[in-house]
Amino acid sequence: MLYQIDRIRARGVETGYLRFGTGPQPLVILPGLSVRRVRESAAEVANQYRSLAADFTLYVLDRREDLPAEYSFAAMTRDVADALEALGLQEICLFGASQGGMIAMALTREQPGLVRRLAVGASAARMDAARSAVIEGWVRLARAQDAAGLFDAFAQALYPAAFYDTIWPMLPVVAAEATAEDLGRFCILAQATQAFDLLPRLPEIRCPFFSIDAADDAVLGADAGAEIAAAMRDAPLFERQTLSGFGHAAFDTAPDFKERLGAFFRAQRSGCGE
Repeated sequence: MLYQIDRIRARGVETGYLRFGTGPQPLVILPGLSVRRVRESAAEVANQYRSLAADFTLYVLDRREDLPAEYSFAAMTRDVADALEALGLQEICLFGASQGGMIAMALTREQPGLVRRLAVGASAARMDAARSAVIEGWVRLARAQDAAGLFDAFAQALYPAAFYDTIWPMLPVVAAEATAEDLGRFCILAQATQAFDLLPRLPEIRCPFFSIDAADDAVLGADAGAEIAAAMRDAPLFERQTLSGFGHAAFDTAPDFKERLGAFFRAQRSGCGE
């Protein structure tokens, strides 16, 4: 799969992104919280989404390059919006995974004319004490510069035990590549999510909206998808599906996840506000 790694500057902020695919419709992907940048996993990501490359031109956006010491969720969303504007993208299909899904929902509510169709995977419309506790545990490890501990705790929370058992021997190798800067960046991005609460305003999203959640999500909880569905119960263009057996990172490990996304994004239904 051919792909391009580049950066865009908007309002003085530089954002890295991955681009691939040849389709006429832009599909923007906002990944979840990670120690690694998009450019470091570009080949893997392009391969994961290769089934969509004929119908879409895909843009996988990283978070901004130079993070301020204190970074709010509102600023994170604004930076993504500015990057998309600088790229000249309009009427996009938008998919966000986990934290990326939170950004995607906030962005769609704030700029309804930008997003034609919205999908989120294993995401939540708000943080609560239990969800925040998981993230704070990761932050403590990152602050202690315990990359090995962080990668292990991260993997155990994201994946079911059987999958974790297949990857744990590789975790120390990957963790050894993480720098002090990487861990500091992770802390800033993780903390930016802690005050997130879009739940009361979620029904303001009017475009076709697809939420795929995980029944055994050990990060955001099995109730995260149910909260989104309850808030959107009166929205005729909302659809929810729940996957079992894949954990929080179902968007990476469920073999038919990309097929589900493709079916939603290819569907000929009304766009936002129509």
